[in-house]
Amino acid sequence: MAMHQKRLYILDHHDYLMPYLRRINTLGVCIYASRTLLFLKADGTLKPVVIELSLPSDGEGDTELSRVFLPATHGTEGHLWQLAKAHVSVNDSGYHQLISHWLFTHAAVEPFIIATRRQLSAMHPIHKLLEPHFKDTMQINTLARSILLNAGGILERTMYPGKYAVEMSSAIYGDWRFTEQSLPNDLLKRGMASSSNEPGGLTLHIEDYPYAVDGLEVWHAIDGWVRSYCAHFYHSDKEVDGDAELQAWWHDVRTVGHGDRQGDQACWLALDTVDHLAQTLSTLIWIASALHAAVNFGQYAYAGFPPNRPTRCRRFVPLPGSPEMTQLEADPEKFFLEMVPDRFTATLGLALIEVLSNHTSDEVYLGQRATSTWTDDGQLLRLLDRFREDLRRVERRVEERNKDPRLKNRRGPAKVPYTLLFPDVAGQEKGLTGKGIPNSVSI
Repeated sequence: MAMHQKRLYILDHHDYLMPYLRRINTLGVCIYASRTLLFLKADGTLKPVVIELSLPSDGEGDTELSRVFLPATHGTEGHLWQLAKAHVSVNDSGYHQLISHWLFTHAAVEPFIIATRRQLSAMHPIHKLLEPHFKDTMQINTLARSILLNAGGILERTMYPGKYAVEMSSAIYGDWRFTEQSLPNDLLKRGMASSSNEPGGLTLHIEDYPYAVDGLEVWHAIDGWVRSYCAHFYHSDKEVDGDAELQAWWHDVRTVGHGDRQGDQACWLALDTVDHLAQTLSTLIWIASALHAAVNFGQYAYAGFPPNRPTRCRRFVPLPGSPEMTQLEADPEKFFLEMVPDRFTATLGLALIEVLSNHTSDEVYLGQRATSTWTDDGQLLRLLDRFREDLRRVERRVEERNKDPRLKNRRGPAKVPYTLLFPDVAGQEKGLTGKGIPNSVSI
């Protein structure tokens, strides 16, 4: 019944992780593959109702050893539930940083930047449209490879996959599809929405889902701007199909930059219509701006207290009757602190997310341009003004929703308002603010 009513959800950190667990757990960490079932309550919030933690069996093959934990608040069962939740948080923090953040924004955008520099002249209208969304990305990616993702770097020293981090992300990239990266398609794929005849074409299964609610408004603003921009320069599908520079750019993206994914026909749209061009560019701009803002700039607010978001575990959940269980029962707080990262690792990880969560002093936000001389076309400038006004309306609605006491997910138990998709068209937010959508993947 609950499944048919769209009230059961799963946080699945099992299938992609299981093939690596034997190797990862030789690195001095204690990691499970996890599945968590969550129930959508009548007040719109999600409650975890069961956690499964799995390990490969001691023998060869694909057999697994799994334990199931149920919610509890008192005694040994309550302590075990807290430990199980910590292990799930470890899985989630690693996936977040390595996949949601690095792979799906920083790494995914880079081939588009290279292809743009190679194939589109600086005077090409699509080059002019995309240029603000590439600001500083190559520099920050180079820096990430030199001190974060490199062998023995900060990510390997703080996140649970260790030296298998990049290998695991490469395997996950094998299922990545550009066509699924637009927000509407992402929500459909993850089962968070259904197609409908309602405005926007989607019905959310969780009405109070701040990322989706705010994000869809930002998405439609971006899509409206991009479609009007494309229509200004391309008056027919034939003009798109016949644009030699544009077709060379798209060929470079698909067969060189993202060449590993060229064999999957569902990964890409054919760039043969104005509509497909607009969908492609809207998706790219969404990834570089709003998606990156949503996964990056709130990290310190949500993970700045390391026990709330541990990045690796040093102990497994104890088995009944074991000496470790006796230790847990004798001093559960000591056991927990000995399970989560040590002080140095936690401090190093905390320093990293504080840096990542800061807006730079020269940030250029969605709807802004670094220079007023990017075009002298009055019609384009009016279209950009309309885009900015659309984003200002999004800002007002975000603020209104954050004041609504019925929307419990917008503030959560810690009473932190959801502002990660507050555009900040005025560009006033600098530093550690948890709000504002920069144009580009700039940190």
